[in-house]
Amino acid sequence: MATEDVRTEFKAWAEENWDPDLTMAEWWKRMADAQWTAPHWPEPYGKGLSPQDAAAVREVLGEIGAPGPPAGLGYMLAGPTIIAHGNDEQKARYLPGILSGQVAWCQLFSEPGAGSDLASLQCKAVKDGEEWIVNGQKVWTSGGMQADLGMLLARTNPDAPKHKGISYFAIEMDQPGVEVRPLREMTGRALFNEVFFSDARVNDDALIGGLNEGWGGALTTLANERVGLGGGAGGGAVGVAPGRKGGNLDKRAGDVGARSTRGQSGTAAAMGARGAKMLLKLAKDMGRNNDPIIRQKLAELYSLDEISRFTQLRAKSAIAAGGRPGPEASTGKLTISNITRRSRDLGLQILGAMGMLTGADAPLNGMVQEMAIFSPAVSIYGGSDEVQHNIIGERVLGLPKEPGSDKDVPFRDLKVGTQR
Repeated sequence: MATEDVRTEFKAWAEENWDPDLTMAEWWKRMADAQWTAPHWPEPYGKGLSPQDAAAVREVLGEIGAPGPPAGLGYMLAGPTIIAHGNDEQKARYLPGILSGQVAWCQLFSEPGAGSDLASLQCKAVKDGEEWIVNGQKVWTSGGMQADLGMLLARTNPDAPKHKGISYFAIEMDQPGVEVRPLREMTGRALFNEVFFSDARVNDDALIGGLNEGWGGALTTLANERVGLGGGAGGGAVGVAPGRKGGNLDKRAGDVGARSTRGQSGTAAAMGARGAKMLLKLAKDMGRNNDPIIRQKLAELYSLDEISRFTQLRAKSAIAAGGRPGPEASTGKLTISNITRRSRDLGLQILGAMGMLTGADAPLNGMVQEMAIFSPAVSIYGGSDEVQHNIIGERVLGLPKEPGSDKDVPFRDLKVGTQR
């Protein structure tokens, strides 16, 4: 089906089904039942459309002022990982809740001693009948306070080498033994959290991808994360948050859909200020659009935005074809780091002395200042820029890998952190 045919079909469906008086829960359910929430997912959960066709669906949603699919890590990370590694029962159990926005997810990967070297994680899961008992700590957990389920990496075989004794679970966050503590950022908010597990439990049937085979699932999650961030998804910060804790399910969909970037606050608004389109508007509002230096920088930023968009389409095409994204996932992530830094510098240059203001006293409600303060995070989360450079150097350019003699050593014999 040609992209224009997809646009026509969805537009006809939307004209018949979009009602601004629906609640968000009702609107998301309508989209999910009609397979329009994630049209690039395979049937019966999506329509198996190409990334280009799925983009046409999103464009129509923007034209009619209707909210798109649920934001967050369920849609961006958990869903694609479950599609790739989960069994049919797990797909039927988890995917509908993601598509309908009823369930919010968080990512429980990084630890205080296992960030760039994720395979050194020490959070452990021990089998107890039909359950696993989980103990350990995770950190930099985006959306942990609002999550219903978590994508958990835990060590299930310490006698295996570090990459081979890890399992991937879908763990319930609302249970005894799971403590989520916010981590305050310099923006004043707490997008990230640290999570402590003390004899928390997860069912054996929530093991995704096979016992001790979690590294494969982790790579799929990380690849999709880099594709999402490389397209400017902002780690799921931009959009309408799913789940009952997000507080959006009972809101009028028309009110949510009509919400402009100007009226937003927080990280979503900050990331909305990144890119040429918003900064061009700011330059016009400030009377700086005829400044030749600013015009040149806007043109450079526009070019990078387009490069990023095309890179994301290539990465999504690889996923749609049944593979994993290649170097475009890492190059796209690096491009977004570059775009964010350039947007920060250019935005503050356009504002001049007004860049010292904040909130309602500042142009665009302080979005540029918010983005400037938040900008260092973009080059860190989702795999730091240094990690992406290593991936490109080793896996794409064929440069020698960093020295390491621990690939075949049982994890319990490694001197990692405060291993127990």
